[in-house]
Amino acid sequence: MYSLIAALPLSYFSEFPQKFYDAFILKNRYKNIVFGLGNTLMITFFAVIIGIILGTIIALIKVTHNNDRKKLKFLNAVCSVYLTVIRGTPVVVQLMIMWYIILQPTNFDRIVAAILAFGINSGAYVAEVIRSGIQSVDKGQVEAGRSLGLNQRDTMVKIVFPQALKNVLPAIGNEFIALLKETSVAGYIAIQDLTKGGDIIRSITYDPYTSLLAVAGIYLLIVMGLTALLSRFERRLHRSDNR
Repeated sequence: MYSLIAALPLSYFSEFPQKFYDAFILKNRYKNIVFGLGNTLMITFFAVIIGIILGTIIALIKVTHNNDRKKLKFLNAVCSVYLTVIRGTPVVVQLMIMWYIILQPTNFDRIVAAILAFGINSGAYVAEVIRSGIQSVDKGQVEAGRSLGLNQRDTMVKIVFPQALKNVLPAIGNEFIALLKETSVAGYIAIQDLTKGGDIIRSITYDPYTSLLAVAGIYLLIVMGLTALLSRFERRLHRSDNR
């Protein structure tokens, strides 16, 4: 960010008040940024929920199959195909397929298409994070649960999964920060997200600096805030482990 500011022409700084006025104040153009930010946060929030639910289900299926090859063969095969396809193709292509091929013939809104596309994409990465977290739990924990008379399902739900989730929460948080930034491609299906809002102002004022640097700054502030919250949460987890 600082290197971008340093690369600005010197004449820009003397003209900054007028450029700022033209970009945000004149004709209330700042509303493009505000509206786009709202869409970005909404898409990210609901995509995160879908990613958590989908990723958890897939991780549990994969782990159950790995523990007993006779169980959930078909579902495990479906999950493997899903993980391969989603992780092997760009998210922007998935977004365009979701809207132009799958949902456009329906009455669904573009926002719904974006939420589904980003949520499904996120679920593939969350699944692998949670699966690795489950497998990192000591097998002695499973044996302890079984010795207490718990079946495999109760042992997973009551003993293994809570410990695994605690271990992978920082990684999941970082995945959601990445998801927030990935939503910047929502403009490919004509959604006015934060990035598109800045680009609309740029196309009106013919000034690429003010609006796009403002967009970059907003993303940076959000990511810094989320990173600070994650760091604080990690410290609390470490303190609880040491008690």
